Amino acid sequence: MILPDFSQAKVLIVGDLMLDRYWSGGTGRISPEAPVPVVNVTGSEDRPGGAANVAVNVATLGAKVTLLGMCGDDENATLLRQKLDTFDIDCQFFPAAGYDTITKLRVMSRNQQLLRLDFEKSFAEVDKSALTTAFDKALDNVDVVILSDYAKGCLSEPQRLIEAANAKGKIVIVDPKGSDFDKYANASVITPNVAELFAVVGEQDSEKSLVEHAKSVKQKLNLSALLLTRSEDGMTLFHDDADEFHLPAKAKEVYDVTGAGDTVVSTLAVALASKLPMQAACVLANLAASVVVGKLGTSTVSNTELALAVGEQSVHLDGGVMSEDQLAMAMRASKARGERIVMTNGCFDILHSGHVAYLEQAALLGDRLIVAVNTDKSVTELKGPGRPVNNVARRMAVLAGLSAVDWVVPFEEDTPQRLIARLLPDVLVKGGDYTVEEIAGGAEVIENGGEVKVLNFEEGVSTTGIIERITKNKLS
Repeated sequence: MILPDFSQAKVLIVGDLMLDRYWSGGTGRISPEAPVPVVNVTGSEDRPGGAANVAVNVATLGAKVTLLGMCGDDENATLLRQKLDTFDIDCQFFPAAGYDTITKLRVMSRNQQLLRLDFEKSFAEVDKSALTTAFDKALDNVDVVILSDYAKGCLSEPQRLIEAANAKGKIVIVDPKGSDFDKYANASVITPNVAELFAVVGEQDSEKSLVEHAKSVKQKLNLSALLLTRSEDGMTLFHDDADEFHLPAKAKEVYDVTGAGDTVVSTLAVALASKLPMQAACVLANLAASVVVGKLGTSTVSNTELALAVGEQSVHLDGGVMSEDQLAMAMRASKARGERIVMTNGCFDILHSGHVAYLEQAALLGDRLIVAVNTDKSVTELKGPGRPVNNVARRMAVLAGLSAVDWVVPFEEDTPQRLIARLLPDVLVKGGDYTVEEIAGGAEVIENGGEVKVLNFEEGVSTTGIIERITKNKLS
């Protein structure tokens, strides 16, 4: 897993705004008035909570955020907005007369929560036409929509928002609440935890039954995916018609699970907005959750923390065989480091000394060398029946083992022109007696400011010649 560039992702969040307030201090005695500890409050901190915490998580990862929600016309709404302004979040609050901004006060001592006091009144009956109008206006400029439902009334009619987002082709992720998920029908993804799923389908006493009911909910609601968060048991993704995809929990230590669900949904949204496939996005969300539960209180995950988690907990694809999408991400990271990228291509059916010498020459032209490899079908079309001798997986594995080669990627067409035009290396290399004008993808590389070079192969060595000699010796 390689982190993509999140800076171009645009996320619209609608949901229940909250202010999370923490009072902390020491406790060394029991109250004479009642059998409760006495906390000598020495510190106070306010943090964005609920949908506001989701927004902070998204912004901390570097994406652009628009946040819509209901609040009171009070000091806590002002405090919440001030906190969010520091993250450059586009806040659009809709105050309701006679209502207070939802606030949760936690009393802490020695990193332990002793008491929580909630100040809230449901916004379910409040007119939300202004919010809906703002939502419709904001849709055109975002990639992904998050509906962050804490059952406080802001999302009393989510279907209206889902329909509007679907009409404009936006991904809709819902963090659900309550015992009725029908109101989230036709969303792209919902992210219930096990307790929330059980509230809908009832308690399940086996893994098989849990999986069956999760799939049933996904199908009934016409979802593209359901991501089930399972605390110490990790997460399980149900996506399209594929088998369930389980991700084990990665946290080394768990201090506080407050806001972990917000981190999952926000990381998932930013990853999908950055064009990551669903499984890869869920892997990142799982790693982000492992970071945030190691912190106290409502917290976020930075790009640096997520990158470290990726490096520690998953396979770091800094080299080897990759898909096109993985390679595109790796190249972006490489170019951000100022590295010069070289690319070549071929069948490489039977690797020989000529290939090795050629690839070593190519690698000297830059910092990273990509080798694009013809798939079996395209080799047969180019070389005829009986070729390739080695299938594409074996050919790529051997190439990836060479010290000169950094990345190996397959392509299905007769020429790699489409792939080269997408990746646009700094230097495109071809071996043989080609002219620059004859090299597939050369025009696109030059137009992008790159170079095209022709290198000589080692004389007297070729795959075809090797095969002919083996065949001749076998027949004799």
